[in-house]
Amino acid sequence: MTAVLQASATPPAYAVVVPTLGRPSLRACLDGVAAATASGRGPVRIVLVHDRPGPDGTPPALDVPPALRPITTVVAGRGRGPAAARNTGMRAAVGVPWIVFLDDDVVPGRSWGEDLAGDLASASRDTAAVTARIDVPLPPGRRPTDWERNTAGLATARWITADMAFRREALDAAGGFDERFGRAFREDAELALRLIEGGWVLAPGSRRTTHPVRPADRWISVRLQAGNADDVLMGRLHGHDWWGRAGAPRGRLPRHAAVTSAAAAAVGCALAGRRRAAAWCAAGWLVGTAEFAAARIAPGPRTRSEIATMTATSTVIPAVAVWHWLRGAVLHRRVRRADPAAPPGTRAAAPEDAPRERVRS
Repeated sequence: MTAVLQASATPPAYAVVVPTLGRPSLRACLDGVAAATASGRGPVRIVLVHDRPGPDGTPPALDVPPALRPITTVVAGRGRGPAAARNTGMRAAVGVPWIVFLDDDVVPGRSWGEDLAGDLASASRDTAAVTARIDVPLPPGRRPTDWERNTAGLATARWITADMAFRREALDAAGGFDERFGRAFREDAELALRLIEGGWVLAPGSRRTTHPVRPADRWISVRLQAGNADDVLMGRLHGHDWWGRAGAPRGRLPRHAAVTSAAAAAVGCALAGRRRAAAWCAAGWLVGTAEFAAARIAPGPRTRSEIATMTATSTVIPAVAVWHWLRGAVLHRRVRRADPAAPPGTRAAAPEDAPRERVRS
C-alpha cells in the first residue's frame, strides 16, 4: 500500500449521483446540494438516474432547482435497483475523481458543501471512501414506532450510501456495486468489505445529512424480510463472519426458523392424526410468536394501531423470513467468494483455499 500523502489544501472536484424513482423528496435533496453550490463548494456535475423511465426508455422530467440545471444530467436507469442505478450514474460522470452518492430522500445539512470539501481535501491517498453522519429525526413526545426505529438504525450504520463519497479509482478497482443486490440493502456493506479486504481505507467524514422517516404502510416489515436472501449472498461472497466485520446485527433468523418449524410440525402432526403432538407444536408456535410480538411492542408507542400492526405482522414474519432465506440459499448456491478490490499496482492477500468471484453486472 502506498504511503499516506499529506492532505491537499484544495479539495478535489466531485460529482453527485442520485438514484431516484421521481419521489417528491428529491427536490429537498437537490435544494441542499444547491446551497452547497451557492457557497462555491458544489459539485462539477450532477447525475440523476431515473430508475422508472417512460415506456420509450426516456426518463421523465424531474424537479431540479434552477441553480443546478446547467450541471445536471438525467439518465435512464435499468429498473434493477439502487446498486445498478449507482453504477449507471458513476459511468455517466466521466472524468470526475470523486463520486458522492446521495439517496433521493435525504437532505444535506446547511454546511454540507463546506464540510464535504474538507472531507475530500483531508482524504489520504489510500482512502477509498468518506462517510457522512446521518441524522434520523424521530417524532417528539412519544416513543418511535417499529418502522421509525428501523429507519433510525441508519444513523449508526457503519457504511451507508445514503450519503457516501467514493474515490473513482477505488470504484473502478471494485468494478462498482454488485448488481445482484436488487434492493437498498447490503449493497453498501458488500462494496465496503471488498475495498477493505483490498487494502483501502474507509474514513469517517464530518458533514451531516438528515434522513427523514418516509411514510410506510403496516406491512412494510414483512416486505423487508426479502433482505434475508441478500444476507445469504453476503455469506457466499464474504464468509460466515461477515456480520462482525460489517458491524451488522445478526437478527432473529434462528428464532424465526424455530417458530416456523413448530408451525409446520403442528400442521403435519394434525394431518397425521397425532393431536397431542400437534397441540404441543402449536403451543410452541404461539409462545414464539407472542414473544416476538411483545419484543416489538414494548419499545414502541403502544397505541392500538401499533399493537395491532405488530401482532399481525409478527405472525407472518418468521415464515416469510425463512422462505426468503431458503430462496437465497437456492438462488446463490453457486456464488463464490468475492475478489478483494485492491488498488492499482497492488495485490491483496487472499486465502489460498477460497475460490474467488468478480462482481457481475
